[in-house]
Amino acid sequence: MGVDVDKEKVLGWVREERLSVAALLERLDDADWEAPSLCRGWTVRDVAAHLTLSTRTTWPTMLKGVIRARGDWERMEAEAAVRRAAAFSPAELIAQIRETAGSPKRAPMASPLDPLVDFLVHGQDIARPLGLTRGMPPEQTAAALGRVVSSPFYGARKRLRGVRLVATDLDWSTGDGPQEAQGPAADLLLLATGRPAGLTGVTGPGAERIAAAL
Repeated sequence: MGVDVDKEKVLGWVREERLSVAALLERLDDADWEAPSLCRGWTVRDVAAHLTLSTRTTWPTMLKGVIRARGDWERMEAEAAVRRAAAFSPAELIAQIRETAGSPKRAPMASPLDPLVDFLVHGQDIARPLGLTRGMPPEQTAAALGRVVSSPFYGARKRLRGVRLVATDLDWSTGDGPQEAQGPAADLLLLATGRPAGLTGVTGPGAERIAAAL
């Protein structure tokens, strides 16, 4: 099920996650920044650059990007991230995340919870390939999961069709089966957003069904 939260509370969560990801990025060396992330075809630097865009994307820039990418949303996002990664140094990207940590601005059509999803998931995209452990706060993760499985934007409805997700580390579940997938909420969030790395901690017949859909 989803989690009902007020906008001010969510904004506080987003600020915390932005600052947390900035702190994570500050720990990385030059080789880490150029390493592959969990996002296919994206380096850690590309992911960091992408995270600076949520408060800086406007309707004109988004429409221009969509046209440039010939209507391909994922291509548009990737191209914008790569351009920004090339335009700014790691230190500048970290500073940009920090300076907008408390900003209520978000990309066109995004809900208040989408920036939270962005930073929770992309924090894992950065940390896991580098062998780093990054915790995810339970209440925030439950709210992010609720947003992802209820929104058509993330493609979770198709990806999770016929599967009941059950978190083993917090009181959260969704779906009516008939197959069940159980695991830590962080791994479920990765699976819901299309990342095979989430399969690591998930068990049950539903996990096999999700794996086939990824």
